[in-house]
Amino acid sequence: MITGDDLLHEAQDRLDAVMQSRGLWPEEDSSWIRGAVAAVPRHRFAPAVVWEWDGWTWVAVDREAEPGRWAALVYPAPEDSTVTQVTDGLATSSLSCTQVVADMLDSLMVEPGQSVVELGTGSGWNAALLAHRAGPQGRVVSVETDAGLAQAAAGRLAAAGARVEVWSGDGTAGIAGLGPVDRLVATYAVETVPGAWIEQVRPGGRIVIPWGRLGHFALTVAEDGKSATGWLQGLATFMGDRRATSAAASPALAPGGEAAVDDQEMFEDLTRGHLLFALRVSHPGIVVSVEDRGAGACVRLREEVSGRSAVVERADHGLVEVSGEGQELWAALRTGYQLWRERGRPEQWDFGMTVSPAGQTVWIHDSGSGPYAG
Repeated sequence: MITGDDLLHEAQDRLDAVMQSRGLWPEEDSSWIRGAVAAVPRHRFAPAVVWEWDGWTWVAVDREAEPGRWAALVYPAPEDSTVTQVTDGLATSSLSCTQVVADMLDSLMVEPGQSVVELGTGSGWNAALLAHRAGPQGRVVSVETDAGLAQAAAGRLAAAGARVEVWSGDGTAGIAGLGPVDRLVATYAVETVPGAWIEQVRPGGRIVIPWGRLGHFALTVAEDGKSATGWLQGLATFMGDRRATSAAASPALAPGGEAAVDDQEMFEDLTRGHLLFALRVSHPGIVVSVEDRGAGACVRLREEVSGRSAVVERADHGLVEVSGEGQELWAALRTGYQLWRERGRPEQWDFGMTVSPAGQTVWIHDSGSGPYAG
């Protein structure tokens, strides 16, 4: 007879094997991550009810009632997350996808005995992995703004024997009285990296933050402790800061539609990936997503402030067809596409970020090159 535990172990082994076959487990200095994920099982930090999107709404899946379905949601494909909380019809917390968790831990470069601050405890799984690496001589402090999530995560961490201090509160301004730490990681996306996070980390320390809900940067704090600089490490969609009260800023470039751009060429470049991040930098107020890369690809656009949207697809005659209430959004992005071409078609890995008292700058190739856009 197959038990619920059997289903979980099978699902866990299957995810591990897929990660291995795709070369997604970090190697060399971060080879510890695969072992930590095995030793700190993901399902021990999932609530009894997780959520599945049915195309229209979020549907609750109970572990006791549907153990197989629950296990499949907790151990999905490497690039998929597990939604663990839904509030007013919106997903507000999740177990991040294993691929991104591994990539961010690799970028953070935690060493045994180090002190780590995590912002956004969520279910507690990532904090447990950090504690596994930091070891008994290290210290992990995790801050969660949702008091209910903080309490639940603290209970799971204690049950797992993970040495993590869970603090309930807002970590945007840093953690008073904690002093400089070796590493800081956020598990939710921000538009602007708070200066207090730089001050929280010792000179030479490392900070990993999701930015713009599209990728994560790894920054190293300068010797004077006042700035931090680093590179984009990977792309993924992140939940935003639930404390944020405003949408992303309006496009940094004037949304004129006069750029001499071949729409079909622009569409093809978007489906190849690198242009996607460049447009996120130049036009932060327009959310661009690509679905079904390849022959059936389509591009969806949404302006955060107004809610206007558009869909861009290949037409039967081989050209590009734009439909929806915000067709001018595509015209606005032509300016960003033209900038990208003028700057030499930089790949996403060419982008870096510097945070200093003077502000935040996203640049390409070299930190002294000035802002990419604006």
